[in-house]
Amino acid sequence: MPRKRSDDSRRTPTRRRSPRTRTPSKPGKRTLRSLAVSDAFKAFVVDQLEDLGDVVPRSMFGGVGLYSRGVFFGIIARDVLYLKADDTTRGDYERAGMEPFRPYPDRAGTAQYYAVPVGVLESASELVEWARTAVAVSARANTTVR
Repeated sequence: MPRKRSDDSRRTPTRRRSPRTRTPSKPGKRTLRSLAVSDAFKAFVVDQLEDLGDVVPRSMFGGVGLYSRGVFFGIIARDVLYLKADDTTRGDYERAGMEPFRPYPDRAGTAQYYAVPVGVLESASELVEWARTAVAVSARANTTVR
């Protein structure tokens, strides 16, 4: 004989949505986009940077931060490599049509990291040169902040 349900068992559970997938309920409310990086792309970038020396990838906010001898010089996010730039190097990226890293595209302002052109990414020797420059830029920025 089937059991009779109590009133409590008929309740539908409250559904909770992850903040990353939530649809904005108010105009102007932001949704978060994942910065996830595939293992294959991360391995490719680290392999390409082998001649730079001691490159250490560290997980950060869903993406990956790249360090060389303790200097933070690059970001991998959404399978795109971004390198640190400043006034002396930004033009190289802009001439190549590359965009700055924007973790939240709907927010004003940008980080000082720019996407690396595909041609540079595919050439290990050229990528190492760009990365060396990014390490120097980052090191200069760290010494001027102190």
